[in-house]
Amino acid sequence: MNTAQQNELLYIDSFDYPLPDERIAKFPLRRRDASKLLVYKNETITESTFSNIGDFLPENALLVYNNTRVIQARLVFHKETGARIEVFCLEPLTPTDYAQSLGATTQCTWRCMVGNLKKWKEGVLSKKVEIEGKICTFTAKFLASEGNTHSIHFTWNNDTIHFADILEKAGELPIPPYLNRKTEDSDIINYQTVYSKINGSVAAPTAGLHFTPEVFKSLKIKNIETEELTLHVGAGTFQPVKTETVNDHRMHTEVISVHHSTIDHLLCKLGNIVAVGTTSVRTLESLYYIGKNIRQAEQTPSGLLHVSQWEPYENKVEISVEKALRNILSYLDSNKLTTLHAETQIMIKPGYQFKVVDGIITNFHQPKSTLLLLVSAFVGKWTDIYDYALANDFRFLSYGDSSLLLK
Repeated sequence: MNTAQQNELLYIDSFDYPLPDERIAKFPLRRRDASKLLVYKNETITESTFSNIGDFLPENALLVYNNTRVIQARLVFHKETGARIEVFCLEPLTPTDYAQSLGATTQCTWRCMVGNLKKWKEGVLSKKVEIEGKICTFTAKFLASEGNTHSIHFTWNNDTIHFADILEKAGELPIPPYLNRKTEDSDIINYQTVYSKINGSVAAPTAGLHFTPEVFKSLKIKNIETEELTLHVGAGTFQPVKTETVNDHRMHTEVISVHHSTIDHLLCKLGNIVAVGTTSVRTLESLYYIGKNIRQAEQTPSGLLHVSQWEPYENKVEISVEKALRNILSYLDSNKLTTLHAETQIMIKPGYQFKVVDGIITNFHQPKSTLLLLVSAFVGKWTDIYDYALANDFRFLSYGDSSLLLK
């Protein structure tokens, strides 16, 4: 950490607030777009219903959402002794590409969290899985540990079955732990956005859960355009900051994908970009730093396609957002690529200067979370918003109500 960061210590206790359990929405409303909507603009708060969000979005806005899809990443095995072992798939290791690993036949390796690990570090766990009349033996073998995650090698003895098929049949949708309940059949639909399509997340980009086809129709009538990108949400999104200072917290790395055409569209809409959810914010803001690191018309080392946690706060020469995005386009063109694939570990906290995002649609987040830090960075005095939401019966967290934050 550099000297400037050390001089700007932020204590996580400054981002705490009382959240009674009864204010956490355990289930969504029957109609997604019936959720309440808090609108924050020019330091003024008003409220409405999410179905009316088009009335509050800036004229000529470009709405950017995350099209990731939650996978049924929680697998349960039982040892011969009866011990229950829970394996939670976080990200692929071999192959490292999500699509390739989910499409693998016979074997793959993933980074996982493991429940009841003390009962299993040796031997192979196995279970029978039947998929469309085809039966296979599915096994898990412990390889190694790295911190609180573990490398697990999976195998199955039917090469007509993909790993994605096994997860869909034998896995469980990993709803947030703070809901304090088991996954129900309704979550399989409710915990996905209506536009989800790229498998890979272990948590939903929950700001998008409020959208319906009817909302999109209303936005089209108001000439509000939309664009999509992909960030696969990791389990780190559930983790509160446990260090005393924000500066000592280690951000998790997430994989992002953005099409060439999306970046073209962003260039046309600079100054009017509204991100749906904190994952879209992290992706859009990361584009600026990726563009800074890319040298036009050169083969870019993969290391420059990774945004480190503290990169935005290091004293480096600034360039315009337009130049940064054009650098990415030049890189894609020179390498005959249609999509940017990169990684981000970006930490957005108070003091961050937003480059791309002009508005955010987001839910109400956990105390002491990096998501609350991001909201604070955008609006400044976040307590006004959260005090209002608590006093006016807004529902909190993943299945809760929504807010539109504008500069």
